[in-house]
Amino acid sequence: MEYKLKRGYTPDIERIRDLLTECFGTEIKEEDGKLKTSYGVLKEITVWINNKKLGVETVADNSGAADDLILDTNKRFRTFLDKGTGYTSKDRVKNAKKEVTGE
Repeated sequence: MEYKLKRGYTPDIERIRDLLTECFGTEIKEEDGKLKTSYGVLKEITVWINNKKLGVETVADNSGAADDLILDTNKRFRTFLDKGTGYTSKDRVKNAKKEVTGE
């Protein structure tokens, strides 16, 4: 999934690396210009910058995970997207709908 960046939010991979560290506090690896980490039920989080958009792919494994861990992971991921794009969850949904309908 690719997310539009709000005006004033730079498409800088180092800024995104700092946010990953701030939000998840886990080791970050770089492969082919993409940053990879994992946290909680997200077995893999891959992020990159493409055409001034934040690209994000996740692989989840919540089989048998405690509800607290699922909620914590979800909260941290949403916080990362909020700080990374400058848009709230509600704004990101609106932007995605606009992109699909071509408005």
